[in-house]
Amino acid sequence: MTIALADADLAHEVTRNSWYHTFELPGGVVTPGYYDLRQVAAKVLPASLRGKRCLDAASCDGFWAFEMATRGAAEVVAIDLADPAERDWQGVTDDPQSRRRDLGRSAWAFSIVRDATGLDVERLDLSLYDVSPEVLGTFDFVFLGSVLLHLRDPAAALAALRTVVARDGGEFLSFEEISLPLSVLARRRPMASLWHKDESRWWTANMAGHRRLVRAAGFDIVDSGGPLFQPFGGFFPRRPPRVPRRPSELYFWTVTRRVGAPSAWVLARPNPASFLPQT
Repeated sequence: MTIALADADLAHEVTRNSWYHTFELPGGVVTPGYYDLRQVAAKVLPASLRGKRCLDAASCDGFWAFEMATRGAAEVVAIDLADPAERDWQGVTDDPQSRRRDLGRSAWAFSIVRDATGLDVERLDLSLYDVSPEVLGTFDFVFLGSVLLHLRDPAAALAALRTVVARDGGEFLSFEEISLPLSVLARRRPMASLWHKDESRWWTANMAGHRRLVRAAGFDIVDSGGPLFQPFGGFFPRRPPRVPRRPSELYFWTVTRRVGAPSAWVLARPNPASFLPQT
C-alpha cells in the first residue's frame, strides 16, 4: 500500500489512530506516541550501520527499523505480529472490541511512516519464536527492543534470534526495560519481578537478569550499560486518571512518568559453540 499525502492530509491521517512510537514526519507532523525515543536512539544504536543488513525484531510501529535505515543500512527488515491474539502476552484479552481496535494498528502506523519518509524498510508478519535462517537469512545487526518482559519464554525467543545473527562479525543488541529497584539492590544477582495482574507484561528483570537471559540463549556479551530512561510520549497523560491506590502506582506517577522507563542495553555476538550440532 502506498500513501502519498500532503502535509495537512498526513497530519489528519496521523490523528485517525493511536501510536506506540513517536515519529517526526515531514511538514513538522509529530505522532503522539506512547514512548518518545528520539533522544534515546543516539545513545543505543551505532552512529553508522552503512552497508549492513539489519533486523528489527518485534518492531511495533517501526521506530528502531527506520532509525537503522537512516544510519545507512543496506537493508532493513522489521518483523511483528499484526493480530494481538497471536502475540505471546500474559492475559491476552478476549474482548472483541479491544482486539478489533488493535488489529493491524502497528502495521498501519508502519506504512504511514514508511510512505511519508520514503525509507525502504520491509515489514513481515512473523513471531519471534519462528525466526530462522531458512525464513529470513542472516543479518549483520539484529535489534530487539523492550520485548523480553512480554514473553512467556524470553530465552527461546533470544535463541531463535541468535540463529539469524551472522557468524562472521554479526552483532545482536537487546535494549530492554528493567527493574531499577532490583538492579540497585542486586547488582550482580540475576533477578526479576513478576507482575501482579494480567496485562501485556509478564516479568521485568534487573540488569544482571537481562545479561543472564542473553548469555543463556548462546551469546557472548561484548558490552552492556544502563540504566537509560525511555521518555513517554504525547499519547501518555502527565497526570494519573485517578488517585493512585497502590505504592507501585504512586511510584510510577511520581517518578517513572517523569523520568521515563528504566532500561538497559546488552551488545552480544553468538558464542561459537552455539553453532555446533546438538547431540
